[in-house]
Amino acid sequence: MKLYLRLLAFALLTRRRSRVSVLGPARTPFRVWPTDLDLLRHVNNGTYLTIMDVARLDLLSRAGLSRAVRARGWYPVVVAETITFRRSLTLFQRFEVVTTCLGWDERSIFLAQDFERGGKVVASAVIRARFLGRDGERVTPDQLLALAGDVGPRPSLPEWVERWAAATDARTQTKPGTDSHARPAGGASSRSTLPSIRP
Repeated sequence: MKLYLRLLAFALLTRRRSRVSVLGPARTPFRVWPTDLDLLRHVNNGTYLTIMDVARLDLLSRAGLSRAVRARGWYPVVVAETITFRRSLTLFQRFEVVTTCLGWDERSIFLAQDFERGGKVVASAVIRARFLGRDGERVTPDQLLALAGDVGPRPSLPEWVERWAAATDARTQTKPGTDSHARPAGGASSRSTLPSIRP
């Protein structure tokens, strides 16, 4: 329900929003709603991910790609995302999500999304996303970006993003006959191998 309310507000706002490059940055304004809060009265960590979805749609819309993407039956999916929290957001505070394309490879597009309030970063996230077609076929980043026309020089994918992508790939690959969620011998839980999302 929260997502639908956010999408309704987004639809009303984007009519008056300025155009941006598909590479960003796109600054999307938000306000903390009562439905965003947890028992400690600050924004629930899961709510950040929902708000990030809306901000990515804002980038797509303001870059002029939404209609062309829908016409082709393409839709975005998140492959991986990592978020780091630095501060809290509380009731009725205003904030922005700044969405920027970090680069892409042959299959995925990588985005940075920063939550900012009063010039300070509240949370930082990195997202690996893909587009699929009606029959589940993969849409390459080059196919998507061709709809945007000339977007300028292709950004060089930062090394830390490549390390993060490799780490998330390694954690989702399972060898035959093994349990990807199994704990190591002795019963101790395994330590995360994910790197910091920023250098």
